[in-house]
Amino acid sequence: MSDLLSSIDGRTKLAGTNKLEMLSFSLGLDKHTGRKETFGINVFKVREVMRIPEITRAPEMPEGVEGMVSLRGVLVPVLDLAKYIGLEVDVPPSIMIVTEYNGCIQGFLVESVDNILRLDWSAMRVPPEMLNAEMGGLVTAVTELADRRLVMMMDVEKVLAETRRLDDEHVFRNVKPIGLESRTVFFADDSHVARNQIQRTLDAMGIGHISAVNGMQAWQELRKLADQADASGRPVKELIQLILTDVEMPEMDGYTLTRRIKSDKRFQGIPVLMHSSLSGDSNRDLGRSVGVDEYVSKFEPNRLAQTLERLLTGGKGA
Repeated sequence: MSDLLSSIDGRTKLAGTNKLEMLSFSLGLDKHTGRKETFGINVFKVREVMRIPEITRAPEMPEGVEGMVSLRGVLVPVLDLAKYIGLEVDVPPSIMIVTEYNGCIQGFLVESVDNILRLDWSAMRVPPEMLNAEMGGLVTAVTELADRRLVMMMDVEKVLAETRRLDDEHVFRNVKPIGLESRTVFFADDSHVARNQIQRTLDAMGIGHISAVNGMQAWQELRKLADQADASGRPVKELIQLILTDVEMPEMDGYTLTRRIKSDKRFQGIPVLMHSSLSGDSNRDLGRSVGVDEYVSKFEPNRLAQTLERLLTGGKGA
């Protein structure tokens, strides 16, 4: 376990190269299918891996939340991932993955952890609709390993939003129309939950939008828009006024997408806003290094709305 933990530290050099490192894990043998599926989570979101400590049970917890544990004086909610996704497994979990993203710490109970996989985002594929439906939209990307195993990247943002009710109506109550109906925002995110929250924020502000489910699709659509603008003799910024991108996306990550946008003179004058659950300062610095104009954490619709309004009206970034 200690070897695995030591290998998790100091991974920031990979970001910005369209590569990632993913911690793979299993939830156990599925009693219905007889298979043991392999899941993954970005190493950037993992703080530590440990044996399950004593859990304090609490009443009226959301589905799958087992209770709380105290880690160095911090109370951390603990989620049994198999129960959360409705998976009946052969053995109870024995390992806790302590995660931190979007400024929140939580423990995920799993049956076992395997190893750390070094991958290229171009090898990560958008999951087929059938898998999406079967897993309740909980898988954002799939890749096949050399031994033919499939690894499914889990949408931990969806887990966070649902268990902590970050997508409830009350979080949008202060987002109001801002009188910029002529503006259009292009946004890219692989998480259905995150796309829904972005769309609800933009709709509440009265701003038009175009969306993509990953960086590669975003880049293809942006190039089409640029070609259309060229054909009509107009600048691209008459069609879209801001680009909003996630960092972690299959096929092309947000850093690579931003670098391509900033290298194409046709997108000059269009701000790029990075919208991510990765909490570390190193990720913000990497965003700035590829030309990101500003960085906003996910699941903060009021702050997102304020930042969008400032950038769309020509205000200065923070």
